[in-house]
Amino acid sequence: MSFGIWELGIIMVIVALLFGTKKLGSIGGDLGNAIKGFRNAIKDDDPDSGKDSSGGKVIEGEVEDGQKGKPAES
Repeated sequence: MSFGIWELGIIMVIVALLFGTKKLGSIGGDLGNAIKGFRNAIKDDDPDSGKDSSGGKVIEGEVEDGQKGKPAES
């Protein structure tokens, strides 16, 4: 069941009549501030998220297989 443009319009008019336009505006503003605060908190929570924090060492050189000449077992 999908809503068309007319059904959504009627629902919006009913909601505006029930709550009033001032109340809906303040709810929208409060919701926007909450989302903005949430995004800022996530961004500030991990300042070096772009850096590699594995702390591992890079060892350069050739890989030696201890089982040369033997087929791999599966």
